[in-house]
Amino acid sequence: MTSRTLYLFGSAAPPVFDVAKVIEAAQADGWDVCLGLTPTAARWLDESLNGLAALTGNPVRSDYKLPGQPDAWPKADVILFAPATFNSINSCALGLTQNFVVGVVAEGIGKSIPTVVMPCVNAAYAQHRQLNRSITELREQGITVLYGEGGFVPNPPGSGKPTAYPWDTALATVRQLSEGA
Repeated sequence: MTSRTLYLFGSAAPPVFDVAKVIEAAQADGWDVCLGLTPTAARWLDESLNGLAALTGNPVRSDYKLPGQPDAWPKADVILFAPATFNSINSCALGLTQNFVVGVVAEGIGKSIPTVVMPCVNAAYAQHRQLNRSITELREQGITVLYGEGGFVPNPPGSGKPTAYPWDTALATVRQLSEGA
């Protein structure tokens, strides 16, 4: 029986198409995985959502529950938000909780849930000053951001390598955080 719950969140960036493999890797590491997606990521994966729910054994969520509805997921031990787009990173840092996954990350800060965020942005977005400000803010709030050497390194626009996205680094960091908790 699994005793650890991982909230795996993803934004609409090409590495999100590998989420089934990431779920399987996390499950092999003993995690009960709950998958949450931004609305656009959910639209990208629309044809796979039922299969992903079956794989995790939990409903895939991209919307807030209605008032009075019970929570469909167990409480998180760790949150992994990857891939996290420019918009999602900035929204998290600014506390703009217009979508479910950003709202859970923002609330997770207040609940002291260990959280890992790994961006997926191109080098043009990386030049925008707000990205570095947002990464700094998230780190100051206690979130582990895997960006730069040893994490995600941006590529020039249009030259991304989704299969090279460092999922193993993200899962290893989740493991380390859970062992330290």
